[in-house]
Amino acid sequence: MQPTEHILHNFQLVSSIPRGTKYEAGIRQWLEGWAAANRCASRVDAAGNLVVRVPASAGRASDATVILQGHLDMVWQKTPESTHDFTRDPIRLIRDGDWIHADSVTLGADNGAALALMMALAEDEHISHPALELLFTVEEEVGLTGARQLDPTMISGKTLINLDSEEEGVLIVGCAGGGGVTITLPVAWSAQTKNEVCFEILVGGLKGGHSGVDIHKQRANSNKLMARVLDALQRDAPIRLAALKGGTARNAIPREAQAVFFCPREKIARCRAAFAEIVDVIRGERQYAEPALTVTMSEKKDSAQAIGAVETQAAIRLLTALPCGVLKMSEDASGIVETSSNIGVVELKEDGLLIASNHRSCVSARIEEEVRRVESLAGLAGATAERTGLGAPWQPNMDSPLLKKCAAAYRSLNGKAPKVEIIHAGLECGVISERCGGLDCISLGPTIENPHSPDERLYVPSLAETWNLLEAVLQQP
Repeated sequence: MQPTEHILHNFQLVSSIPRGTKYEAGIRQWLEGWAAANRCASRVDAAGNLVVRVPASAGRASDATVILQGHLDMVWQKTPESTHDFTRDPIRLIRDGDWIHADSVTLGADNGAALALMMALAEDEHISHPALELLFTVEEEVGLTGARQLDPTMISGKTLINLDSEEEGVLIVGCAGGGGVTITLPVAWSAQTKNEVCFEILVGGLKGGHSGVDIHKQRANSNKLMARVLDALQRDAPIRLAALKGGTARNAIPREAQAVFFCPREKIARCRAAFAEIVDVIRGERQYAEPALTVTMSEKKDSAQAIGAVETQAAIRLLTALPCGVLKMSEDASGIVETSSNIGVVELKEDGLLIASNHRSCVSARIEEEVRRVESLAGLAGATAERTGLGAPWQPNMDSPLLKKCAAAYRSLNGKAPKVEIIHAGLECGVISERCGGLDCISLGPTIENPHSPDERLYVPSLAETWNLLEAVLQQP
């Protein structure tokens, strides 16, 4: 079997098993069975991380062990019309020329392609390699939780190749740090009055994407757009929110949002006019960047209850004030995002309004600055704020022996030097290195576009290119 077909076969197997964040048990158990079938020892730590030990090839037992690393979980996102049940249904892979995508859902090449590559390397008896430790981490997509809780006795190698990058031909040597903040605004509910009419606003058709990889593309955030529309309405009418929901993951740029609210009958005309005015402005701003954007408002059947007008105003103002998008570009590296924020999830629940945000920066002080800003805004609104999984950036080592080895192998294969970059997305390298007393790390991988969205797709030819590079690196002593 050719390498590409071998990798795709494995990717198909991986894609048949549900593996969202906190749903990794099934894929982990399956990989344990795969390891046993291939006569490889495995171990699971208390956090749920899995290590599979692949014996060295003949004559390579004395060479230093190499760690290959990827994460088990994927982000679950789907289009509004999709009936896919991520907890049960396999992901159907669709081949379209040189690309593979899924059917109206996230493909999961982030990071399923890594799992498939690692399996194929372990299964191929023709590749000469040192002892390998295949490290599969859990809950990467919600703050590198598995990596932060990794039992350092799980691995012995001092060289780590992370396979979670998304552009073939690029060697990643550093990344942003950061983490999340969860805000809870307390609310009280009361019944709809006879003088109130119920309306629903829907925002949809946005591109969405990864809050690290795609944040510089200035894609619209449905939660922020909804806040902007509601803010325009509440300036002249004491509306009351009955429902508010947008996004499913703090590290994905949300594509849809819904709001249900009560409006006093005497303010209906003003509400409709304010809605039309703000939507015209938004469409004018986004007609080229988000051509499929839709924002609609319609009267709907009465709802049971809503929060108060004062609480509604506080919720809207808080959402409007929260930072979102690119906040600062790097002063040291042209064209690189230094600091960003993403309002990933908003949901009005019975006990309060929940807002889950994600914050990234390649400067540790900026992470603290932005998190403090969010905490301060939450406090001013009467809400609580809880930090989640904050971590320092992965600082580059341009003198890394692994970097030199990978760059030389790439140059030999392709007749040109690879790109060497620091990225804004988060990677587990720095956290794992710190947990294990210092590792020589690098990140690489096949080309993946639009991760964390139903438009995610994998460039098939890049699998062979990534395979060739890994093979060349592992064959070296």
